[in-house]
Amino acid sequence: MKAIRVYEFGGPDVMKLENVPDPKPVAGQVLVRLHAVGINPVDTYVRAGTYTIKPTLPFTPGSDGAGVIEAIGDGVKQWKRGDRVYIFTTASGIREGAYAQFALCTASQVHSLADNATFPQGAAIGVPYSTAYRALFQKAQAVHGETVFIHGASGGVGIAAVQLAVAHGLRVIGTASTERGQELVKQQGAQHVLDHHAPDYLEKLTTLTDGRGPEVILEMLANVNLGKDLAVLAPHGRVVIIGNRGTIEINPRAAMQRDATILSMMLPNASDTVLASIHAALVAGLATGSLKPVISQELPLKDAPRAHELLMQPGAYGKIVLIP
Repeated sequence: MKAIRVYEFGGPDVMKLENVPDPKPVAGQVLVRLHAVGINPVDTYVRAGTYTIKPTLPFTPGSDGAGVIEAIGDGVKQWKRGDRVYIFTTASGIREGAYAQFALCTASQVHSLADNATFPQGAAIGVPYSTAYRALFQKAQAVHGETVFIHGASGGVGIAAVQLAVAHGLRVIGTASTERGQELVKQQGAQHVLDHHAPDYLEKLTTLTDGRGPEVILEMLANVNLGKDLAVLAPHGRVVIIGNRGTIEINPRAAMQRDATILSMMLPNASDTVLASIHAALVAGLATGSLKPVISQELPLKDAPRAHELLMQPGAYGKIVLIP
């Protein structure tokens, strides 16, 4: 099969398309023929060698994909050849193995893909929607009627959070830096969308919440925004840190004045039981149509380096997927 291989950590050009042996499932495993592969910002950190968890070189990046089950190992009862599935992680490791024509997974790492969802949409589910669900409901414990403020709502995790929040009766205010991104966020059901480059966007947020502020903030760039988040949060509000690229100095008094809670998360820390509950909800959301990943571009697998470059450019808009 063809797969992207990385022999040294570095920039996008360290990813090379090669022919490698087809994997074969052993007991408890399934082999998935991938029709689409999802890429995520964390993939770029793993490739660069800056992520907390470093895979052993050489490796194949990626954890998200969608396709059909090609083969089944002994003892697997819940799946059969030809089943449509999406994958979240592979048997290779938490951030490895999906940038390829086939992925080897344990039976619990694959999840049913509804007939009304395309393979590119299935490839966009794993990391973004798991992250958004865990942040909203398992960390912030958001409940219907609350207001959630989503920084960077036009990206993969942001769109997932908007759709999940709307489906659960939350009032959603998002941000995006371009008119195109702002329109996308509105189309997903956000009641209001702000330009986070505008100097007065936080004042507008306060006005939109009648001076109270949002009960929940999902923060994609904590090193820039965390201090400002605490200054506009509602009393007893919760900030969930999803993304961060550096350090920040904050005044804890802003949190104290609001009895605020600062939460954080990384998906690798979630237990198998927690992940199972997340994916049960995501499978149901795909089947009912309340979750519809937005695909901005589909690129051939060989263009993985280009996809990583595009992914990290400002002005996020949905998901980029690779087609093996």
